Amino acid sequence: MHYTQEQMAEIDILVRYNLQTTQQGIKVHSSANTEQVDAVQRLFEKGLVTQIDGGYLTDLGRSAAEHAQALILILAPNNQSVAS
Repeated sequence: MHYTQEQMAEIDILVRYNLQTTQQGIKVHSSANTEQVDAVQRLFEKGLVTQIDGGYLTDLGRSAAEHAQALILILAPNNQSVAS
């Protein structure tokens, strides 16, 4: 199974969320690269984030972000933490 560029861009957005708090969201500005703008819009359409430009994670989005961030940590060289 191969992941598409679109899926990788969506994962990249999900790993940017701070899972230590539910009070902090993200905003992808219209001046960001097209890949990021499109990715966050798709996440909104899938019900993972609350706003078309990011916002907060929904319950489903939080679960997805937890899995994405865990995978990044597991795959990190020598299991070192990854800087965001």
